[in-house]
Amino acid sequence: AFWKQHQDALTRAEKETGVPAQIIVAIIGIETFYGSYTGKYSALEALTTLGFHYPRRATFFRSELAQLFLLAREEGFDIFDLKGSYAGAMGWGQFIPSSYRHYAVDFDGDGVRDLLNNPVDAIGSVANYFKKHGWKKGQDVAYPATVSGDKYSALVSRSLKYKHTWQQIKQAGVSVQGENLSNEQKAKLFKFKQENSDEYWLGLKNFYVITRYNHSPLYAMAVFQFSQQL
Repeated sequence: AFWKQHQDALTRAEKETGVPAQIIVAIIGIETFYGSYTGKYSALEALTTLGFHYPRRATFFRSELAQLFLLAREEGFDIFDLKGSYAGAMGWGQFIPSSYRHYAVDFDGDGVRDLLNNPVDAIGSVANYFKKHGWKKGQDVAYPATVSGDKYSALVSRSLKYKHTWQQIKQAGVSVQGENLSNEQKAKLFKFKQENSDEYWLGLKNFYVITRYNHSPLYAMAVFQFSQQL
């Protein structure tokens, strides 16, 4: 229903940025169920609490608190009215203040970058976020993989950095069907725990870009598989 309602904006976003409509629709659906739940916490209070009473990530959240003040001033928002998640993410696409300042766009041309109430601006901004983080137009996201031997296990790590080439991954006992990869292309092997077994996937550049939105392979896989269903 969201896709049908905003077909024109999604088509334009895909044309201008190269980010497929189904990826944009998946992100907004997962983040806020298409704007139906964008968060009820005061962004000011949430970021103040995390910035000064959560030592492990205090530096990050104090920085985001500063970004919130700048955002409110630049966009003319009442900082006391801004609501979002318990971590200070706001709007249809759940942008933290620094992301809002750097990646939000006025996609409907009304002079306001409104990710809080305007789904068209949210569509354009999610697409812009992916473009700015290096989305490769027309390229695949991930391939199901099969593994053999025992060398492949050394490739599975918590790091999201792509340190190996496809040739190195193949030599470790990993194979995929229907791939169209150069030997020097960077990729990463991921392991996902299923109910009774493990599932392996080869993440490509665009999979990495999804993890720039949320630093979790599980999140990226949810977005990818949901986009395929859409």
